[in-house]
Amino acid sequence: MLKKFAAHILLCLFLTGCYSSNIQLLNRATWFGATPSVVTVGRGDTLYSISKRYDVNLQELIQANGLRAPYNIKVGQTLRIPKSTYHIVRKGDTLYSISKRYNTSVDALVRANSLTQPYTISVGQKIALSGTKAAPSSQRKAPTATPSKKATTAKATTSSSQKKTAPTTYTAPKKRTAKFMWPVQGKVIANFGSLGKGRKNDGINISAAKGSAVKAADAGTVAYAGNELKGFGKLILIKHNDGWITAYAHNDKLLVKKGQKVKKGEKISTVGSTGGVSSPQLHFEVRAGKKAVNPRSYLP
Repeated sequence: MLKKFAAHILLCLFLTGCYSSNIQLLNRATWFGATPSVVTVGRGDTLYSISKRYDVNLQELIQANGLRAPYNIKVGQTLRIPKSTYHIVRKGDTLYSISKRYNTSVDALVRANSLTQPYTISVGQKIALSGTKAAPSSQRKAPTATPSKKATTAKATTSSSQKKTAPTTYTAPKKRTAKFMWPVQGKVIANFGSLGKGRKNDGINISAAKGSAVKAADAGTVAYAGNELKGFGKLILIKHNDGWITAYAHNDKLLVKKGQKVKKGEKISTVGSTGGVSSPQLHFEVRAGKKAVNPRSYLP
């Protein structure tokens, strides 16, 4: 499950350096939480980069915020993120199950995507949702053309596939009694919570010498290890067995890979100053599922 999920990981940037982190893992949905309805423009952001980050159509982003040419945005500005305009097909999906999920009709999906008989879809395919209109339940029906035997079989198994693909109610992680260990030794230079002027730190920042060992705060599986995200620098995310998650940002060297199991206290990286910081430090977050909590409440 984790391997399948990790293949679709995408994270949003720190809104104002690392201190306003809003870490989200998206499989074009999210891991820590739902795609935000609003975001704050950070340094270097453009409408294009924001549209790509949240997988929304650029024109729809412009329209949702009533922007006019030359479409300038500024740091600190709040933008509304429109709902996703497409669905990425997953294993077990059918046009019927997708139509039920988004409260539309199979006919509307067929028209919006210019699909032809036998209306087959494949894993990873983008199914456009914009332009579709929900049909009353009494009017929902398959396209007028007769689908192939394969499509008919797929529709016949809708009940079971729907159970697999329908959104599930969020279940909070187990209550944590055991403490995490400090990932690095050093001075805390930024605490959890509000930093003023609308900035918020979802973790703590620990100053340490460049090259110092960064250790896993508890045993778990590496869900992400990379440097694709503006502001984070080289980042590691570890998902722990009880559903909790820890994040380690601004690393110099990454010593683990996605999918790798690590032990508590195992060296996973070295301290650096990558991303939106100018001095060697580690940004460390603890999340109870979707919710960022104060790491110091769970450290010895």
